[in-house]
Formats: sequence, C-alpha cells, structure tokens
Amino acid sequence: MTTAMFDPWSAEFVAHPYDAYAELREHAPVSRYEPTGQWLVARHQDVSALLRDRRLGRTYTHRYTHEEFGRPAPDPAHEPFHTLNDSGLLDLEAPDHTRIRRLVAKAFTPRRVEELRPAVARLADDLVGDLLADGGGDLIATVAEPLPVAVIAEMLGIPAADRVLLRPWSAAITGMFELNPTEETGRRAVAASVEFSDYLRGLIRERRARPGTDLLSALIQAQDGADALSEQELVSTCVLLLNAGHEATVNTTGNGWWALFRNPGQLALLRDSVDELLPTAVEELMRYDTPLQMFERWVLEDIEVAGTPVPRGSEIALLFGSANRDPARFADPDRLDLARADNPHITFGAGIHFCLGAPLARLELGESYGALLRRAPGLRLVREPEWQPGYVIRGLKELLVEV
Repeated sequence: MTTAMFDPWSAEFVAHPYDAYAELREHAPVSRYEPTGQWLVARHQDVSALLRDRRLGRTYTHRYTHEEFGRPAPDPAHEPFHTLNDSGLLDLEAPDHTRIRRLVAKAFTPRRVEELRPAVARLADDLVGDLLADGGGDLIATVAEPLPVAVIAEMLGIPAADRVLLRPWSAAITGMFELNPTEETGRRAVAASVEFSDYLRGLIRERRARPGTDLLSALIQAQDGADALSEQELVSTCVLLLNAGHEATVNTTGNGWWALFRNPGQLALLRDSVDELLPTAVEELMRYDTPLQMFERWVLEDIEVAGTPVPRGSEIALLFGSANRDPARFADPDRLDLARADNPHITFGAGIHFCLGAPLARLELGESYGALLRRAPGLRLVREPEWQPGYVIRGLKELLVEV
C-alpha cells in the first residue's frame, strides 16, 4: 500500500477523503508522503498520543536554528505573514505559550462563556429570522458565518462597521496553512497580514487612550503586568482569536448541516428531540466531518510512532479526519449517530494546544443548530453543495436551503 489515494489537491478527495483514510489506517498508519515531505499519521491512538508528546512542537525555533534543524529559512517575501503568525499562541511553545495562554484563557472559562449565552441565543434567533423572512438562502452566509464573527468581534471590541473586513483577511491568511501554497496565496496572505496588523495597531492606540470593557482593552492593560505582552504578541494574539474564533465554527455548521441532510433519519430524530439530543449531536457532527482535517507538528527529537522511526527535523501531519473515523476507537464510525455517548473526538486537538475557544464554539454551535431546528423544522436542501478547494481547513462554498 502507498499513499496514492491520499491526494489533498483533488476535488474528489476533498469531497470524500474517508475511503483513503481507511486504507491508510489499515495498511500505512504511519507513512511518508513525498509531495509534501511529511509523515502522515492516520490512527486515533497515535494522533491522540502525539498531540500530547512534548518531543513534538508547533515550532522548532525555540530550540534550533533553521540550519541546525535542517530546514530552509522562510521566504523573505513572506516575512509579514511569518511575523504575524509566529507570534500567535497557536505557533508558540513554552515559556511564551504558557505566559500568553494563561492571560487569554481568563476570557474563555466555561463560566465566562456561559454568561454570553443570552446574547449568542438572541443573535442566532435574529439570523434564523432573517433566513425565514427570505424563504431560505445560503445557510453559511446567512447564519453560519455572521454568528461566530459577530461574537468574537464583540468580545474583542471590534467596531461593528469594521467587521466586514475580518473574513476576507482571515481567508487570505489561513490560505497559507494549506499544503504547498502557491505564490499567489503567499502574496494574498502577506497583504492581508499587513492590513490586518495595521488595523489592529490603530485600534490598540485608540483602546490605550480610551479603554473599554472588551478583551482587547484587558490585554492592553496586561502589557503593564507580569504577563507583559509585546505589541506584536498582542496583535498576533488578536488575529489568532479572530481567525480561529470563527473559521472552524463556520465550517462545522456547514459541514454538519450537509451531514444532516444526507442522513434524514437522524435529522428527523434530532428535530423531534432537540432539547435532549442537541449536546451529543453537536459533538457527533464535529466528529463526523471535522473542519480541520490535518494538524502539523515538528519532530524535535528522534521518535518512533507505531514501530516506525521518525527522525528529528521531520514534519508530522496528524490526520484528524481519519482519527475521528477510526473503528478501533469509534463503534461504526462511518455512521452518523447523534446519540453517540462515547465520543472522544479530537476535533479540538489535545495537549497544551487544545483549542482555547472550545467552550465558546460549543455554545455557538448549540445555539445555531437549536435555533434552526426549532424555528425552521421544514428546512430543505436546494441542491448538493460544492467544497472549497482547501483540504487542511475543509468546508463548503455555500449551502443553499429553502424553508
């Protein structure tokens, strides 16, 4: 068995990668993928363990130079993107990661997030009301996207008039997370990184002069305390929160509704028992068609994965989509089971990089699904959707529905 079926640039593969994953789990659970120079890891047990293994890291520059690690230095033309990305929480390791995460985590405790429920519920209800008034439309553009964008922007104190800027900047920046990004993708990411950073620096100056009750003001005030963020760390942290605070939730909503429409029996069951089933349904929809299909780590020391030696300097691609369909961990994994109780999916990751916003994402998804199920019980799919070309962050272009 080779990795021939694994083709992240193929539209057919992106639309349905799960047969290829099954082949990898069975015949090549740890395999070298030459087109990207990565090691693919396909089984749940291995992916879960490696997420917690401190011999791997999201970066290596806290321990090695590029030369020492055997990797080329980043393209100088992409410097604005790397400056922005490399100072963000997701791509930092201890001690900087520990310091910044401790500060930001205060805004995402379950108690603080629960306080947002009334506002999130009202927003979800308003958005669904707009969809009903129009008789339908694109579920992603009308409900899935505006909800998490508005919530994270409100938390950070982004003025309402400026929020239309966020999704285009985010889409351009996250394009660099795809495999072997093109030169044009790099140019768009650099331009967005510069514009986004300049915008936030201006907003930081305003909040420094006139603090508010938002998260950005709180982070600015912490610059004078023990945690002491630099301005670049502050900008990078805000960009990460704004990007991560909506990208995955948008795609989880779209992917989840597409899964429900393909499984009408489960959809009918959920409509009939929405209050009882919604918590487990949200978890199952995240497992069934996870928006983040791959998460990458650098190998900081020689390791062995499932009997396969992987040398220092390698990059490992943890296949979340495959791990979440592993029959060794999930009974009948290709079946959508909204009542699934034993569901240790890894959609939010694990270890020190476990998704900080998981409580907020669960809240937004629950309120979004709940509002649609209760207020639009006759929601129907107009036509089969198409997938975005990206594989790492996997979602639909649109999801046209009628009520």
